[in-house]
Amino acid sequence: METGNGTMVTEFIILGLTEDPILCSVFFVVFLGIYIVTILGNISIIMLIRRSLQLHTPMYFFLSHLAFVDIGYSTSVTPIMIVSFVRERIAIPVAGCIAQLGSDVVFGTTECFLLAAMAYDRYVAICSPLLYSTHMSPRVCILLLVVSYVGGCVNSLSCISCLLSLTFCGPNKINHFFCDLPPLVKLSCTHMYIAELSPAISSGSIIVITLLIMVFSYLYILHSILKMRSTQGRHKAFSTCTSHLTTVILFYGTAAFVYVIPKSSHSDDHIKVVSVFYTVIIPMLNPLIYSLRNKEVKEAVRKLMVRTHFSFERNPM
Repeated sequence: METGNGTMVTEFIILGLTEDPILCSVFFVVFLGIYIVTILGNISIIMLIRRSLQLHTPMYFFLSHLAFVDIGYSTSVTPIMIVSFVRERIAIPVAGCIAQLGSDVVFGTTECFLLAAMAYDRYVAICSPLLYSTHMSPRVCILLLVVSYVGGCVNSLSCISCLLSLTFCGPNKINHFFCDLPPLVKLSCTHMYIAELSPAISSGSIIVITLLIMVFSYLYILHSILKMRSTQGRHKAFSTCTSHLTTVILFYGTAAFVYVIPKSSHSDDHIKVVSVFYTVIIPMLNPLIYSLRNKEVKEAVRKLMVRTHFSFERNPM
């Protein structure tokens, strides 16, 4: 990454969310708490699914991987942001910036695919219940999982190759709280249109494809629910989808603001605020959404607590 005068850009300076010392102190406490809740919440979901036999279904198989992805997604961004609140200058080597961008894109893209797989699972469960065991067999679940992770890696490679093709002539200050591609492209002295085209096509295609899968899945689900004669049956069918729908709306709604809406319509500060939601807040909310709005998860928690209580009584310290 040579500069115009023959020197090399060896590091990028992360400007962070704010330079206000009072806000930095408040944000440090708030986001440290959010990160701790994110890690503990998602680990709890993974452990609960593994230890509860009633949750050994395709839907919760994908949910356990969604929790793992949320841990990685948050960890790729949040720790550096937290450190930026207590240090005046955060410098990230070029290789570190590439690694952060790559991991962020891998986990973010994988989450899109997993949400699409979970929508397809709900479609089969509600619209074709007699064929559920065939259409969502362990082999199919593994295949969908592999596609999700491979899709994340492919999109990440597209963004990384774009970044490696850029030249940086200075300045090297990133007006963001992590190494995202758009602010990095702004710092480049390479032609921006070419640099943005490849990752835009790759990411845009993935967003459109996964979103279409979810839209069509829920259109068929809605059609099947409306055909049900039993009000209780409608409520039960719809209740199995509300947690997933909430997650989809939050994730795609905030991501679309940053990557789909024209850049001229919002400022860098607005982009940073919205980016906080889909990279930091939503990974924390997902385990809360699936635990507070899901009767099966609540029942699994209750049974696990009862088993733990009886085990403790039989084997006291």
